[in-house]
Amino acid sequence: MDLLTELEHRIDAVTAFVFAAVRDVSGFADDDVVRFLALAAQLTQAGERMSAIGAGVVASRSDRASGHGGLAQSRGHRNAASLVQELSGSSRADAAKRVRLGEALLEAGTSPRVAGEPSAQEAVIAAPWHSVVDAALMDGRITTAQADAILRGLDAPPVEPGEEAATPDAVEAWRLASEQLLDEVAVRTVEDLAAAARQIRDRLDPTGAEARYLARHDARSFRMWTDEQGVRHARIRFDDHGAAWVKAMIDAALRPRRGGPRFVDPDEAAAAQHLIDDPRTNEQLAYDLVLDVLTAGATTEAEKVFGARRPGVRIVVVKDDPVGHLEDGGDAVPTIAVEQAICGSGAVEVVVDACGNPLDVGRDQRLFTPKQRLALAVRDGGCVWPGCTMPASYCEAHHIDEWKAHGGRTDIDRGVLLCRYHHMNLHHRGHRIRREGKGPLTLHPPDGPPHDLRSKSPLRWRWDPPGRAVAPARMGAVGPPGAGLSTDARCGNGAGRL
Repeated sequence: MDLLTELEHRIDAVTAFVFAAVRDVSGFADDDVVRFLALAAQLTQAGERMSAIGAGVVASRSDRASGHGGLAQSRGHRNAASLVQELSGSSRADAAKRVRLGEALLEAGTSPRVAGEPSAQEAVIAAPWHSVVDAALMDGRITTAQADAILRGLDAPPVEPGEEAATPDAVEAWRLASEQLLDEVAVRTVEDLAAAARQIRDRLDPTGAEARYLARHDARSFRMWTDEQGVRHARIRFDDHGAAWVKAMIDAALRPRRGGPRFVDPDEAAAAQHLIDDPRTNEQLAYDLVLDVLTAGATTEAEKVFGARRPGVRIVVVKDDPVGHLEDGGDAVPTIAVEQAICGSGAVEVVVDACGNPLDVGRDQRLFTPKQRLALAVRDGGCVWPGCTMPASYCEAHHIDEWKAHGGRTDIDRGVLLCRYHHMNLHHRGHRIRREGKGPLTLHPPDGPPHDLRSKSPLRWRWDPPGRAVAPARMGAVGPPGAGLSTDARCGNGAGRL
């Protein structure tokens, strides 16, 4: 029996089982339902890997040099992605993703090897920078979606003008970044993984980061049109700064509806409840907010529209670094935009130790101060709960040592950012977060093994450096908006200034 015939028989067997399972799964116990889903996911991932390999081969036989005699073209398709889309019944974007992954796998599988004993430099050249991602995909350690997020986010190492290929150092840096992102797969969503990859790429390639930022700025646009029913529409293509500002504006107004922190002040709590009870949808509220802002114009009093929570875009930068980062989300911001923000809003300094722990005062009060929350945002980058993507502005400061039960202090090294849902979940389900001295934060579930909590901050590489992928540097501050960091990259080596 050849390979294809064997595969067909196995697919027939699985298909027959699935039809039978439709009648039986409803009677499964909870643990069996979860196991059933896990097995289905494994089958899906195996099928996706098969599809990616096949798509890569189709692409290699359907290049432009093949002309109308190419594999896809001979079957009436313009390119490989079109043929894959027809065969898989998937979307155009999903078919294109399979082709990209297949081409990467094919490159890794057919890369020339250096004869004899290769030097370290030759070994780097022989293997593509993404070979570690390809291996993880084929081993089943990551899904095709996760692999595509890393590959597209990092993109290829830049090639210097006049050169035919990236330097060995650049290839090695991208490989190390790939390895570090693979370590993040278990604690990041696909969207978060892609964002982290883009942020690392911009740190590794600050010249390219500025070029990409300017390209997005040049592509900004606003268009209105009227459809055949007389309904007026608009389409906006944002540049980075404009998108961050509009998002911050809407987030500030709708935070109580989207799971933002609870209010302690009675007046703020009442206003938040009023917004929660509002019968309008979030989209309608956002629309009315934008219209209110446009109507009020530059002379509006912010409190009339936003209440106590005014919008703003905070940028976090490291001293002497060519790239800054938005506090919420961590997207890269080039120097020209950072300088513009400083001119308009000034800067706030934050001091951290060599492990990234902000050093600030505040040992006597019950609640964390605004400056302490800023420092926590710099260190944690958002909710530290595994898999959560809530940004820092949506989080609450949790006392590791309970204020009443354990005599906890309002110190930054004994605080951590959690979104409202996970903050409440922690208290209601008996979880505890512990920390030994300046060591890692550890989540202890009531009925399972502990988990290390990792910072979501784009600056985490400064106190947890990824080898040579991001060289150690002093950190400084910019901000608000902003804040920055300054420290030796090795933990326990003193303090620095952000």
